[in-house]
Amino acid sequence: MELQFNLKAYFKTSADPTPAREAVAALFEEANNTLLTKGAPEGQGAKITEWKLGEDRIELTLESGRYVRAHDAILRLKKVLAEALGKKYKIGIRGVEVESFTIKLPAEHELKALKVPYIKSMENVDGGIILELEVGEAEMKNRVPDRILTLLEEKIEATKYGAKAEHWNLLWQREPMEHPFKEDPTQAMMKEGWLKRGASRGQWIHGPQSTRLFRAFEKIVFDELLEPLEYREMIFPKLVTWEVWMKSGHAKGVYPEIYYVCPPKTRDPEYWEEVADYYKVTHEVPTKLIKEKIGEPIGGMAYAQCPPFWMYVTGETLPNEEIPIKVFDRSGTSHRYESGGIHGIERVDEFHRIEIVWIGTKEEVVKCADELHERYMHIFNDILDIEWRKARVTPGSWHRKGCSGLLKETLSGQLTTKPVCLTAGRTANGLNSRT
Repeated sequence: MELQFNLKAYFKTSADPTPAREAVAALFEEANNTLLTKGAPEGQGAKITEWKLGEDRIELTLESGRYVRAHDAILRLKKVLAEALGKKYKIGIRGVEVESFTIKLPAEHELKALKVPYIKSMENVDGGIILELEVGEAEMKNRVPDRILTLLEEKIEATKYGAKAEHWNLLWQREPMEHPFKEDPTQAMMKEGWLKRGASRGQWIHGPQSTRLFRAFEKIVFDELLEPLEYREMIFPKLVTWEVWMKSGHAKGVYPEIYYVCPPKTRDPEYWEEVADYYKVTHEVPTKLIKEKIGEPIGGMAYAQCPPFWMYVTGETLPNEEIPIKVFDRSGTSHRYESGGIHGIERVDEFHRIEIVWIGTKEEVVKCADELHERYMHIFNDILDIEWRKARVTPGSWHRKGCSGLLKETLSGQLTTKPVCLTAGRTANGLNSRT
């Protein structure tokens, strides 16, 4: 099965279009050979397969493949039809009304029905999926059908990898080394009183000894990496709003792992009096009652520390002489709900880390990454003398754009003639680098 679109719709007219029948026929015939083929390989454009006139409408059926999609084709037609009928026949086009919109797309495996807006029905058939959309002119202009199709194609692609959120390929590893310490480090440190579990899941309270280890690792990173490579320190917010995650691309799908933040509906003490009184009497916090008194989530705790930096450069122009920009943040924790995956101090919900961010042209960004890799190798091999490995990681669909996306949506422009890129790396709980 190939990707196919079938759109049945009509142009709503300001008057009976019958006097313009010959003009409509000629325009549609020409459009099938010109307007609806523009940008597509030969024979791969959209096509008007049926049409007829009504008292206040022009009905038509459009079929297409991947290149000139039916919902784009009808918007092209609206423009030229309005010009042709308005100028000579004084007939206006008041809008596009969709009667049915069906998409067939290839798929090797079945997908469960999606619970998303504008999908009227979804059916798995031999070799693919048949999708019926419930959209109007506004949704077609806003490219809703394309986004739904992209979502489906991402899910189809995920089935090829067993729906894994992340794919990992080993690039290099150091030769095996003898490890004299065989115990679980978390258990050993707890036994010695160096750290204790925090009140929340995946959270730890580090005592003086454990904290000194943290600070030693931090000093190594600062002295051997950040300072030699001239990274400057900044402080990023740790409460991240939806606006920021929409820019960074995280809003595509990090919802299962976010620690959400909901503000109170009001600070009026009288509004909260029953909550306080309930606790004073029962010594229990009435969470269900609190839930009724807080607003909708405005965002969440920092999932990755780099996205808030986008707001620092939003609408800014970056002169050539000021890039690459190289900064880092170590001002606080970031949080992820690692459901089912927490383990000791190795996999936690609350991260202490140094976030490294750099901006520049594509060539500069790659150069910065290479410099960081060299410094990490120096730290791991020459200072810590540890066994380590390097891997290429392809994150899940919601993180692909992430912080390595082009800043076209963030920057109003730049004096450089090359695209400006933002990339982030981090040292989590010490020296675990991921770039």
